[in-house]
Amino acid sequence: MATARKGRELFTILETSADTESTTVCDSQESPLNLSADVKWFEIPYRKPDSDEEDEVREEEDGEGENGFTSTAAAAETADAASFIAGGGCNIILVTGSSNGITHDEEEYAEDCYYSTSTNCSDTTSNDSDIDFSDLEEEERRSFFSFEDDSDDDCTSPDFWGEPDQVISIEQFSAVSGPQHSLGDDADTRDYFRILFPDSLFEHMVEQTNKYALYRQRRSGKSDPHWHPTDVREIKAFVGLNILMGINQLPDTGMYWASDIFIGNAGFKKTMTARRFEKLTQYLQLCDRESEPVRGERGYDALFKIRPLLDVVENTMWDAYTPNRCLTIDKCAIVMKGRFSPTQYMPPKPLRKGLTVWMLCDSRTGYCHRAKIYVGKPSEDEEAASLGSRVVTSLVRGLEGQYHHLFMDSFFTTVPLLQRLLRDGLYACGPTQPERKGYPEVLRAGNVGKLTQGEFYQCQRGNLVATVTRDVKVVSCLSTNSAPGIVGISPGWQQGETDGESEGDSMNCSGLSFGVPRPLPLLLYQENMKGVELCDQLRECYQVGRPCKKWWRYFLWFYVNLCIVNAYIILRESRGGAPPAGFSGKQFTQRHFRVRLAQQLIGDYQGARGMERAARKRHADSPIEYGHRLERMSERSRRCRNCTNKGLRHESVFGCKICNVHLCRGGCFSEFHK
Repeated sequence: MATARKGRELFTILETSADTESTTVCDSQESPLNLSADVKWFEIPYRKPDSDEEDEVREEEDGEGENGFTSTAAAAETADAASFIAGGGCNIILVTGSSNGITHDEEEYAEDCYYSTSTNCSDTTSNDSDIDFSDLEEEERRSFFSFEDDSDDDCTSPDFWGEPDQVISIEQFSAVSGPQHSLGDDADTRDYFRILFPDSLFEHMVEQTNKYALYRQRRSGKSDPHWHPTDVREIKAFVGLNILMGINQLPDTGMYWASDIFIGNAGFKKTMTARRFEKLTQYLQLCDRESEPVRGERGYDALFKIRPLLDVVENTMWDAYTPNRCLTIDKCAIVMKGRFSPTQYMPPKPLRKGLTVWMLCDSRTGYCHRAKIYVGKPSEDEEAASLGSRVVTSLVRGLEGQYHHLFMDSFFTTVPLLQRLLRDGLYACGPTQPERKGYPEVLRAGNVGKLTQGEFYQCQRGNLVATVTRDVKVVSCLSTNSAPGIVGISPGWQQGETDGESEGDSMNCSGLSFGVPRPLPLLLYQENMKGVELCDQLRECYQVGRPCKKWWRYFLWFYVNLCIVNAYIILRESRGGAPPAGFSGKQFTQRHFRVRLAQQLIGDYQGARGMERAARKRHADSPIEYGHRLERMSERSRRCRNCTNKGLRHESVFGCKICNVHLCRGGCFSEFHK
């Protein structure tokens, strides 16, 4: 175990030259778990000296420095290291497909390799294990994975961590994953959206919106003359207009109904009036406000206003897409301008003030399986576990025993959590804070000292591996899905220098160079910690809804937008990238999906103003023939619509009931119907 800088030699750092690489090329294209084929990786063996005397003799002979790593200044030492590897000490694989890679005899590689097979995280099924444990007995396999013998041990004990020389065991992931639906080839965007946002939610929104409008009028003691009950078709059209507002963004909602031909939108005017859109926005509701419990009462729920939405959408998102092997847990922020107690202020972040949502997303596609809203600090009667542990366990509920690989950031990663996940049949990897409970004392900054770039130390406890390394800065990491001693180098593109004498050995003639070596846990984290970011990129491209002061509206439009993103991913995965029937473009992008969905939600719906204009156009030649007559409309006079259109102000109690407008008794009736 790495206890001091001048102690035992932990690893051998190998820096291969072009000559060494040209003499040793691997025929195998296998790579460690979930790594892309652009990563150059090799194993660094753990060398455990037989005695302290031998260790001192080796230090004198090799002339090691204080960092405990072998020197690579001379070409002879590099050749000795290469010969040590060729003898079976470690495996060096180049999987970039380049001709100047490191080679190794295939038979010798098969003898000592940790990994028997490796599959990419995009695979839906796997027939072979990622780690070779075929030579282990059944009891040893069970003890390696289940952690039953270690579950009762104190992770803070000095004897908890050991040397990084143990073979790890990773069970195969064989579950069938991907979209789960019965839609045919003729399904369109509305059908995929209906999987996640069913019509029952629209019906519920209509019921609660009409009830809330009456509730508000009873509380105020006044009736709203501009409100009439809504229906499912109108609510769908209302949601469709909000989707289109995210594509055609304007600073103010009223500008969509502007009379200026360069600003106003004819489709919005045809669907409904600006006043009707404003009234639907005012009375839109998801819950029964009359039965809402007050804070402090029994049954109080901070998310009561959106609970009906959460109960439906959380189930549909989970059932519509079976999770793949690699999953990401991270948080996203929702910008908010209203007042809500759990709103967080985060100065270092680009979004300084917003609502926090933790998400479980697929590492490859970005599909969001679950989302958990932060509602403030837990009460005293809730479990005493940390917030990060409770979030992770709630997000992965139902995945136990399926051997998924979870990637999370330092907010969640702790030794007790990874032990618990491992006992539940889930692997995890992520950076952590070295001051947290259970992290090896010998890997903390005071004991490790100043690391050079690419230098690392590791400790192991069964599948649990702790790593400290220096890349741009010092990084501490915990993992249960990566073997110790494996280092990878990700390629990067650099512009070659014109002077041939200044070109180094680390870059070939094509400009492809390799960066700082990184241990396998950090490579896995870098490759797979992108699921939530992919989801955010798709979601943030086109916002849904308008800013307001009601906090729950942000969550409503957040989940509507999330359902759109998930529906687009399901369509893309189900059809293999092929567009739905009737699409004539070259590539079916998310923008096309949103426009097509909004058009199908709106359909042929036309509000009162749209029907009024259509009626005037159809019956302009003979209005009286089609029942348009000048009749008394009300006891109270209102402005004449025809005079208002001409910029005049005249009021009348007469008008046309079919067109639902007030008109003067003079020539305004015939002039208006023309």
